[in-house]
Amino acid sequence: MPGCYTDLDLSPNPLERARHIRAMGAGYLDLTSSNPTQQGLLFPADILQQAAARYWTTRRYQPDPHGNPQARAAIVDYYATRTPALLLDPDAIFITASTSEAYGLLFALLTDPGDNLLAPSVTYPLFEYLAAIHNIELRPYDLIEAEGWRMDGRSLRAAADERTRGVLIISPHNPTGAIITAALPVLSHLGLPIICDEVFAPFHYAAPPAPPLATLHSDLPVFTLNGISKLFALPDLKLGWIALNPAASHYAPRIELLNDTFLGANSLTQTMLPHLFSQGMPFVQHMVARVHRNMDMACSLLHAHPRLHLRPPAGGYYLFPTVEGWDDEEALALHLINQGVLVHPGFYYGDVPGCHLLISALTDPPVFDAGIALVAKLLRDGV
Repeated sequence: MPGCYTDLDLSPNPLERARHIRAMGAGYLDLTSSNPTQQGLLFPADILQQAAARYWTTRRYQPDPHGNPQARAAIVDYYATRTPALLLDPDAIFITASTSEAYGLLFALLTDPGDNLLAPSVTYPLFEYLAAIHNIELRPYDLIEAEGWRMDGRSLRAAADERTRGVLIISPHNPTGAIITAALPVLSHLGLPIICDEVFAPFHYAAPPAPPLATLHSDLPVFTLNGISKLFALPDLKLGWIALNPAASHYAPRIELLNDTFLGANSLTQTMLPHLFSQGMPFVQHMVARVHRNMDMACSLLHAHPRLHLRPPAGGYYLFPTVEGWDDEEALALHLINQGVLVHPGFYYGDVPGCHLLISALTDPPVFDAGIALVAKLLRDGV
């Protein structure tokens, strides 16, 4: 069967073992953390307290398979502010416990065991585990690095067959930062439903903000995913959602049944959501400014570096530079942690040609500056 947990090795990998040894001794600079709460990016406590206050005085358990109506209205209002605006009906929103849960619901919605979904060959390592849970196959499509990690339409067409049930897209992409800015004819040609992850939407850098993919492909069923983990740096409050464009509306009854089965989103966070949207955007801009500042610093320092080549990402909050002179990404990452700086090797994110490192621009600036400078020095010195 496609996707099987019995083959998974859950023991610590060599880099994690080396990190642990370094942590017990001289310590290290961590350039990998994407957890905002570990990087000093804490959503304002006073806004959270104000948002929660109403819940405690009106507390009732009134489950709704779509989610709290006021929370859904706030989500609809948020999409109306995007560029271009994505106009949605509140009944097109389904609130979930997280974006990961939303993926799971959609995998269950669209596939049966033995079916397949098309996913980028370079991506965050979540989908393979969800595919294993649902006994489906992930078929990779290529991204063209020389063209800003553009989706390879020929590769996408070649991967599809009679058991393909949908296409997974992340825009801005994780980890390359690529943004889809225009309709893609290959998607219209395939005519498959699209699951579009937009959790990094506020984070754009070398390109304008990512347009909602559903505004580019009104001809196709598009399930737009997002949540407060990245948007408001609140991974601990656990809330995500699925937004259906009109072409996907016929899936709503089935999603309602699936979401009603779990009702994973807690009432407190749903009640808080409208206040988070109305008061939290200055904090979002603060996070974006942190990421821009770090990316500016890295691009400036690494400009014309002889071995470390950084393409400014269109969006997201990761840097994914290439490294000349190394064929073994794991050996390079192990050498760097032994010298006091932690980065992730590119193969953690799929079948990535060449040698790449992943660096989080969410990192606290003093640590980021020292870590980038150390990596640049070590690679310039030819280690």
